[in-house]
Amino acid sequence: MAGVVEKMCQEALTSKIEAMGYEVVEIEYSKKVDGMNLTFVIDCNNHLITLDDCEKVHRFLDEELDKLNPTNDAPYILNVESVGLDRPIKTEKDFLRNKNKEVEIRLYAPFNNKKIYQGNLLEFDDDKVVIESLGQKIVFDKNAVSLITPIIKF
Repeated sequence: MAGVVEKMCQEALTSKIEAMGYEVVEIEYSKKVDGMNLTFVIDCNNHLITLDDCEKVHRFLDEELDKLNPTNDAPYILNVESVGLDRPIKTEKDFLRNKNKEVEIRLYAPFNNKKIYQGNLLEFDDDKVVIESLGQKIVFDKNAVSLITPIIKF
């Protein structure tokens, strides 16, 4: 059911949200502590997402989702969130946005006796992730990577 709801929302609403000037990074329909949640994660190339941006998209989605009815009248909580500075890198757009930036890679199992690596994100595809760390290129099998996050420096 979750995949169907997400796909229906993606197909019907993404282009409309993009016409408002936002990028839809992720749509997730999942069970949380407070029940089923339909979450839209948005970003914008022109500025950091503010609470006003989230509110604007939320109001738009309220009306559109009433018409679309992706959950077949099953109750859910609608959330609209910004990408966030430390959001894990998951999608191709996330990788593109973070290319040539510092990232931290956490592995499921040690590679060269380490499970955590930091470096500049150089390349990625369906099979691998490549970083440069201390002047060396390191190639990781994507299936061995548990988490990739941007490194935030203030």
